Amino acid sequence: MSSTDQSPEKLYTAREPIFPRRVSGPFRSLKWWIMAVTLGIYYLTPWIRWDRGPNLPDQAVLIDLASRRFFMFWIEIWPHEFYFVAGLLIMAGLGLFLFTSALGRVWCGYTCPQTVWTDLFILVERWIEGDRNKRVRLWNAPMDARKARLRITKWTLWFLIAIATGGAWVFYFTDAPTLLHQLVTFSAHPIAYTTIGVLAATTFVFGGFMREQVCIYMCPWPRIQAAMMDEDTLTVAYRDWRGEPRGKHRKSEAAAEMGDCIDCNACVNVCPMGIDIRDGQQLACITCALCIDACDDVMAKIGKPRGLIDYMALTDEPAERAGAQPKSIWKHIFRVRTVLYTTLWSVVGIALVVALFLRSDIDMTVAPVRNPTFVTLSDGSIRNTYDVRLRNKHGEDRLFHISLTSEAVLMVALEGTDELGVVVPADATKLQRVYITAPAGSAAASQARTDLRLWVEDMEAQERTYTDTVFNGNVK
Repeated sequence: MSSTDQSPEKLYTAREPIFPRRVSGPFRSLKWWIMAVTLGIYYLTPWIRWDRGPNLPDQAVLIDLASRRFFMFWIEIWPHEFYFVAGLLIMAGLGLFLFTSALGRVWCGYTCPQTVWTDLFILVERWIEGDRNKRVRLWNAPMDARKARLRITKWTLWFLIAIATGGAWVFYFTDAPTLLHQLVTFSAHPIAYTTIGVLAATTFVFGGFMREQVCIYMCPWPRIQAAMMDEDTLTVAYRDWRGEPRGKHRKSEAAAEMGDCIDCNACVNVCPMGIDIRDGQQLACITCALCIDACDDVMAKIGKPRGLIDYMALTDEPAERAGAQPKSIWKHIFRVRTVLYTTLWSVVGIALVVALFLRSDIDMTVAPVRNPTFVTLSDGSIRNTYDVRLRNKHGEDRLFHISLTSEAVLMVALEGTDELGVVVPADATKLQRVYITAPAGSAAASQARTDLRLWVEDMEAQERTYTDTVFNGNVK
């Protein structure tokens, strides 16, 4: 056949819908529990109340963008303390590296939002349309009143879940009961409706229609996780030396030479990614372990040992092929890489806890006014101006006293008052202009820079903090 008669090779094929079969077993039960706990935390957390006093919000977890603060139960994070958020993100990354190096893509298979919401959508789909065989027949059947009714019902429930998902997210950024009342009375800010709409649309499409395509084509983690894994990583695999050659006919003369796999495709039918784990490790596998539950169930029915598909490491293969005992699970988990990740994770966590308990309830920042850097007064003295931002983290107004220490003779004064004390409102910041003056002829007035330390003291709690800065003199 000539080249002109050959049809061009297809580089992309249309998606084949996947209809996972219902399965029961320890891993499926674990996934149900994780889904219930994670969704419960996500949907219910904004409604937990936490009494912080009359001047602070009573929502337990709140990202207060207007005040640029983050509240989480008794913890309050200010903008200058963003290193706490950075530290948590570092811990999350190290935790992901740790679990991946030890147990493969367990994040993807159990706790990834795409997996959790896809499981929820499949549960709704199965409840309305039936298990795998019924859904396959319904998909292939021509459109009629029954098929339209089932699809509309399914899509309606998916849409309600998607709306609840988007709504729960915006509740983290403002008082949940207040926002809910504004949403139902159509008085909320357009940004709230827009955010809910975008999140609802992505949840509806990703969880209902794209599903495994998000994991395969959109998520970068399947391509990154290979660097986190090695031959000692425990991951879902098929014991081909035990299962092959596979075959369905167990009463033939060659049955004695067959492996344990009866080629029932139970592992394929339950896979939410639509892959065959017997083909080896694949990018699409999220190690959800549902194939383990399905295969163990079949092995129990035919009287064969469980574990034809199981969590195992590549280093176990030679020993098992030879009939020897593989390494214990703990030797796979506790090795140099995982110990290193655990140590780094613990160091960051301990550092955050120590920093959280050592931080002061008062704080200040000092910004010298540079235009001009100094002013010469009529009596010849030199004055510098500073903008001091005082931060009161207490739940009530506090009187802060400002002072300075320096080897040079300097005088301090506050704009708008003859006193050295200023009242800072509860849980707020106040910008106070401070004047520092060096007498004429003094060393500080005639030299370029003089080091000084500004102090602020909470007169009620007797707490103090300081910031170092410099005094600029007039060099002739």
